[in-house]
Amino acid sequence: MSYILVPVIVVLVIMVIVSLVRGIVAFLNSTREDLHRDPSATGPSANQLLQNRMMFNRIKYQAAAVLVCALLLAMAR
Repeated sequence: MSYILVPVIVVLVIMVIVSLVRGIVAFLNSTREDLHRDPSATGPSANQLLQNRMMFNRIKYQAAAVLVCALLLAMAR
């Protein structure tokens, strides 16, 4: 079973890194967009929504990786 869980952990870690990088890129783009944004515009921009979604995805993937690690540790005992 550990032969299956270790690759799952690796895939989840890669997904965490991809979500983190995409969230940081969206943050940089939204910061640049905010500097040139019309002050009368209300609500979040598309980049801010993307940033929020990517950071939420990162949290989900991290939680899944922690659960798989806990499962792997529980099976090792």
